[in-house]
Amino acid sequence: MSVIVEADPTRAETLRSAMGPGVLVLTTLDDLRRHLDAHPGEDAVVLGPSVDQDAAFFLSDGMRINRPSLGVVLVRRRIDTPLLVDALRNGIREVVEERNLAGVNDAVRRVRDVAAAMRQRSSHGEDEGRRGVVVTVFSAKGGCGKTTLASNLAASLADNGRREVCLVDLDLNFGDVAIVLQLFPAHTLADAVPLLETLDLPAVMALLTPHSPGLSALVAPVEPGSAETVPASLVTTILQLLREQFAYVVVDTPPAFTDHVLAAFDQSDLIALLATLDIPALKNLKLTLETLDLLNYPRERLRVVLNRADSKVGLALSEVEKTLRVPIALHIPSSRAVPASINRGVPIQLDDPGHPVSIAIREFGEDHVIPLTRTSGEPIPSTMRADRRGLLRRRSRTL
Repeated sequence: MSVIVEADPTRAETLRSAMGPGVLVLTTLDDLRRHLDAHPGEDAVVLGPSVDQDAAFFLSDGMRINRPSLGVVLVRRRIDTPLLVDALRNGIREVVEERNLAGVNDAVRRVRDVAAAMRQRSSHGEDEGRRGVVVTVFSAKGGCGKTTLASNLAASLADNGRREVCLVDLDLNFGDVAIVLQLFPAHTLADAVPLLETLDLPAVMALLTPHSPGLSALVAPVEPGSAETVPASLVTTILQLLREQFAYVVVDTPPAFTDHVLAAFDQSDLIALLATLDIPALKNLKLTLETLDLLNYPRERLRVVLNRADSKVGLALSEVEKTLRVPIALHIPSSRAVPASINRGVPIQLDDPGHPVSIAIREFGEDHVIPLTRTSGEPIPSTMRADRRGLLRRRSRTL
């Protein structure tokens, strides 16, 4: 059951109609507290426009500690950025404009899904202390297909709802995950910046955008310049929180060794290094491998992926492996169906599971990612490495 708190009968009826049957309407927060005391399984509360904002924040902030699975949805006549920031900081899961009745229903559904996932996790003793697997997809050269690989790998691991997977777009300036998946996010990674000191799992979950069964995304900022406000420490915190909730976290990255990318590498159980079958891309891949060696990233966590691997360009795969001195873990074939699926906003993994590209990526997940589920290692301490900035400044002259 869900609960609406709204003193105005007309508004209360409008909200109840939008949410469907099985909804309890209360008129005061005191009534709500008594109801919650008597019903510990309640998982969704909608606070209507007439509820005092400060009182709503006080309630949600307390529930974040005492009832973390309870999702509070705040309905306001008008929404602006300061309200969103204050709401998230005080534990409100969703903020919806009063006229957006479909949005109210969607918000309630999302908070109930989060509550169900949290309860399921806490009810299974074997899940205690579980650490989800973090996979980061990287290439020092743009245009190699990082977002395509990341989105299709995430969709494959989700397996139509069999597993819970989160795709994180860490290309903070030019991220394409939202476009590739045709998402219309209410929140982006930039919304977590004001919450850095108090960020917890419910707050991060409120920033996600659902895509398909089992698959959610944390998309990159859409406002120009937002990347400059995101500290690398926030990336570390977000990935640590997400891996508590999701079986797999897949990270898409920009083509550069930024502090944000290095923070993702530190948290990664596996780093997929992507290249295409051309000399510039392979040169950058070789230098990337050398740089990661200098930064003390374990080789056993690295996997080389070759996109468009069947291109007839005069380069033999055996010679590529000999030059790189590492085996190629995944060969993704060329296909016009891939850009066509991108233009439709549906990963080819979902659009055509039997396609050779889909099969190759799915087998990569089964062979290299899923086996890490019970053996995921600890994050790599940054103290293991020498001064990153000085080293990367030197390497950037050749990358």
